Amino acid sequence: MEKPFKTKKYLLIFSIVALLLLPVASHGASYQQVAGLIDLRSTFSDGAYDIETLAQMAKDRGFEVIVINDHDRMAMEYGLPPFRNILRKRVDLPSINKNGAKAYLDSIKRVQEKYSDMVIIPGSETAAFYYWTGSYFKKNLTAHDHEKRILTIGMKNPEDYENLPILHNGFSTQYMRAAVFGVLPGLVFILASIFLVRKRGFCRACGVISLILGAAFIINSNPFRSSPFDQYHGDQGTAPYRLLTDYVNSRGGLTFWNYPETNSGVRKMGPIFVSTPPHPEVLEESEGYTGFAALYGDNITVTEPGNVWDRVLTAYCRGTRSRPVWGISTADFHEEGGAGEKLGNFPTVFFVREKSRKGVMEALKNGKMYAYRGGYPQFVRLDEFSVRSSDGKNKGISGDEISLKESPRIRISLSAAEVSERKVKVRLIRSGKLVKIFEGVLPMRIDYEDRYFQPGERIYYRMDMRGCGTLVSNPIFVRFEG
Repeated sequence: MEKPFKTKKYLLIFSIVALLLLPVASHGASYQQVAGLIDLRSTFSDGAYDIETLAQMAKDRGFEVIVINDHDRMAMEYGLPPFRNILRKRVDLPSINKNGAKAYLDSIKRVQEKYSDMVIIPGSETAAFYYWTGSYFKKNLTAHDHEKRILTIGMKNPEDYENLPILHNGFSTQYMRAAVFGVLPGLVFILASIFLVRKRGFCRACGVISLILGAAFIINSNPFRSSPFDQYHGDQGTAPYRLLTDYVNSRGGLTFWNYPETNSGVRKMGPIFVSTPPHPEVLEESEGYTGFAALYGDNITVTEPGNVWDRVLTAYCRGTRSRPVWGISTADFHEEGGAGEKLGNFPTVFFVREKSRKGVMEALKNGKMYAYRGGYPQFVRLDEFSVRSSDGKNKGISGDEISLKESPRIRISLSAAEVSERKVKVRLIRSGKLVKIFEGVLPMRIDYEDRYFQPGERIYYRMDMRGCGTLVSNPIFVRFEG
């Protein structure tokens, strides 16, 4: 009974790979589709499998790219005033920096050499900031925003991870200025001690105490902190996250907000509470990041027409944001069956000119990908999503911007690895407005002329599909010539 099942499984994998190898054209340049998995945890943090096992599992299921996003530093700390950095309790769970960033990157390098037909990209998941309210003694101590998480992708050097500007990440001399107000009381006590210890009797004793207090204040100021922020001065808005994204950008990496509508961020955790409610507003409030998780394990509203993503893209079209942001699918994969999920349920498919780390990074940076959520081995391929002129000479796919002197022609083509009679619903969205809904069964091809033309305006189109899983494209921008 097992052999027919295995044969069917391998036929499905072959079908997925064959579908993805079909070329996609854009501006005369040919792309191939490569399926990958982003946001996988390994045993370097809280995952169940080592990196080689993850690579083998992904390869067996037809995926050619994996991005490892172990926690770079998974720590929380609470201290008692006035010496919070001395009288403290710290919990530091396994992570890249606790276990060694060099060992982490070396492990990925070894696996990449063994699996040369795959692309394995290092990354991390970052909890850049959190802050405390309440009291441990009143049993209402709460850590806020600890699950506002950002994925970093593509940083290559151990020091890139070791020097991340996040809380509790080790020794740094970059933010000593932030400790100056904590150092000043210590200096006052030390200066007083120099004067007092020259006296005798009670004054000398006071001088010794003053010296000890001065040293305590200087140590407590934590001058060699890894971030200019701390967890005791309340909400700091988007500043800690902009610091992080600028840092990662400067080191050739990319950043993606992960699960901005999390449903699991408010709960009791041991003796404390954690509170990270859904936070889709960060997509509008922050800048400098590359994109966000458009599909993952929660219900998602930010991709609905006119919602947060469309407001961000519209701001870019109007020139009030410097760049667009892109959607990906993130797995948050720890182990097979964890939270009812399997490896392969959340693929991101890249349009690449070459199957390499460079090619995948360029696709992520430039919006050349689409996100899918299914139940492996279910898979739907976006064979084509393009906007073109009537003669077909001017054409763009996801991430492109084209100029048109006429109404746009849109083509959408979808196919599936498995034959199904289940109807799908395809939505075409123009600059946040739902233009048209198409229904049918796969394979499906749509040719549609949108009779919209506004000289001088910049707009965008995107599409999504529901039915056989969920598929979300990235936008294509159009500038109308006057």
